[in-house]
Amino acid sequence: MGFPKKFLWGGDISATQIEGAWNEGGKSPVEPDYYLGGNKDTLRYAYYRDKAGNIGKVRQYSGQLPKGAEYIFKNGEIYPNHFASDFYHHYQEDISLLGEMGFKALNLTISWARILPNGIRGGLNKEGLDFYKNVVSELKKYDIEPIVTMYKYDMPAFFVTECGGWSNRQLIDEFVAFNEICMNAFKDDVKYWITFNEINVLIALMDSNPNLNQQDKQRIFEETHHQFLAAAKVVKMGHEINSNFKIGCMVASTTVYPMTPDPDGMALVQKFTQDKFFYFADTMIRGGYPSYSQRIHEENQITLDICTEDKQILLEGKADFLAFSYYMSNCLTTHMDLYEVSNGNVAIGGKNPYLESTEWGWQIDAKGLKYTLHQLYDRYNVPLLIVENGIGAVDKLEEDGSVHDDYRIDYHKKHIQKIKEAIEEGVDLLGYTMWSCIDLVSFSTGELRKRYGFVYVDVDDHGKGSFNRYRKDSFYWYKMIIESNGEKLY
Repeated sequence: MGFPKKFLWGGDISATQIEGAWNEGGKSPVEPDYYLGGNKDTLRYAYYRDKAGNIGKVRQYSGQLPKGAEYIFKNGEIYPNHFASDFYHHYQEDISLLGEMGFKALNLTISWARILPNGIRGGLNKEGLDFYKNVVSELKKYDIEPIVTMYKYDMPAFFVTECGGWSNRQLIDEFVAFNEICMNAFKDDVKYWITFNEINVLIALMDSNPNLNQQDKQRIFEETHHQFLAAAKVVKMGHEINSNFKIGCMVASTTVYPMTPDPDGMALVQKFTQDKFFYFADTMIRGGYPSYSQRIHEENQITLDICTEDKQILLEGKADFLAFSYYMSNCLTTHMDLYEVSNGNVAIGGKNPYLESTEWGWQIDAKGLKYTLHQLYDRYNVPLLIVENGIGAVDKLEEDGSVHDDYRIDYHKKHIQKIKEAIEEGVDLLGYTMWSCIDLVSFSTGELRKRYGFVYVDVDDHGKGSFNRYRKDSFYWYKMIIESNGEKLY
């Protein structure tokens, strides 16, 4: 018993959060390139200029600007994604460190804006494609399996300003063309693909945005529908390019418990899970909108134009596996006024008195990961893949270059133990690519001091530092985990 022999131990990185070089190599700007830094109490936002020349702000995840407006940079502001961890110039060094740890897999993203910086009409940017060919070649040198995610919050900005982002069905064809280029280029080197990262994030965050109006809600559901169609088309196309491809979908976990035995609280948990997770996974794994989707659309006063052709596309493009992120659990109750609120990834709920929390207020719940694995595998009966799981913390670089991060070791140790138990109880899990093996920019806050990696990158929130890499204590611990295939946790 224990972990399978070919279990994919590894880590996860994101192009827009780690590469830097935001305007090098023929790349066009992506939305996050315009986001300023924030913190746990301040959301990130971007500046724009409208047709009348007025300057405004828009929060991240919006995917929209006023008609005729354009994103702008302001002098004197810090844009963390511009420098990030400079993986673009350090990828050989970084991958050699992952090879030293014995990585079996790396979940990475390919930046749309490096491959087609001006969309289909602008043509292929060969320099961008060559960069990723070099990255994949370097991974293969160390026998690291690339798992490629094709969209992770990094839409080329001109798609927003010129055609309204994902609210425009035109982006379906653009996304499919982008995937076709990459899948043909790597058809012999990449087996595992993921279409969209945390595809549920826009709808999951609707409740926390007080500025949304009914038109915004309608748009967000339409954008999600277009992403469902784009993902399904890519699955079908990918299987035609290489029948051995395994193409999955990815959803941010929204694991919730009832705060009290109140039956209304249990009903709230069921509804929340349907609304924020199952709605997405059901559609992409089962090949069509679930029965309760009608309730969701009616409650949100949404009308979707789902034609017969759309239904056929979804049916023919069912994902091969379900990938998901897991950082924490939350609690829900109909008596929220009696409880302290807990922050977290995607969902906000009641603070669980039985759990500890990170500095950013994310509650630590390894047992919840085991619960989630069973819940998802029992529901879908397809292979699962954990592609994000980790703890953000402020690490201290000592004078001798060491970083003592026992808290990170403890976090992963507890989660890996529960993963092992779930596998031994019958869950089919492909791998564990934790977030993130190398320090990078936090997408939600834009901070570099909020570190997740086993490799420390010497750069601060303002881009100051040597960008040298240092092995943390957790680096050596994770190497031991991989060498023992998860049998030696201490």
